[in-house]
Amino acid sequence: MFRGKYEHTIDTKGRVSLPAKYREILTTNYNDRLIITNFDSCLVAYPYEEWIKLEERFSQHSIMEEDVQTFIHYFISGAAECTLDKLGRILIPPYLRKHAALERDAVFVGMITRIQIWDKAKWEQKFMEAQEKFNQIKGKETLAKLGF
Repeated sequence: MFRGKYEHTIDTKGRVSLPAKYREILTTNYNDRLIITNFDSCLVAYPYEEWIKLEERFSQHSIMEEDVQTFIHYFISGAAECTLDKLGRILIPPYLRKHAALERDAVFVGMITRIQIWDKAKWEQKFMEAQEKFNQIKGKETLAKLGF
């Protein structure tokens, strides 16, 4: 399971080291391929096997459903397969870097079965927003049902 956050630098060619802990999880439990796509103001990276499960779930729905088409147009069509190189780096395609405004400083955020990749400044803002919302929701039933 992917957890924690790690900061890394993107080089001029668009390569960035996958955090060592995430590499270990990826190579031990999956293979060395990630599928990376658009998500909100960041990118989301799925181990190849987890991505296939996602595609299988969506293939159960009719493409005539407007929400399904929108999801496919945005999320599925933006996907790129990225393989770890010998140094444990991935090459993030330019169109994905542009979407997430990734230029130099990136933050990898573990999301259990996937990884989010954020521009550092955007992540700091998102985390502050999450912290404020957490203080509002921590006493609600939603978290209680999860055992918190």
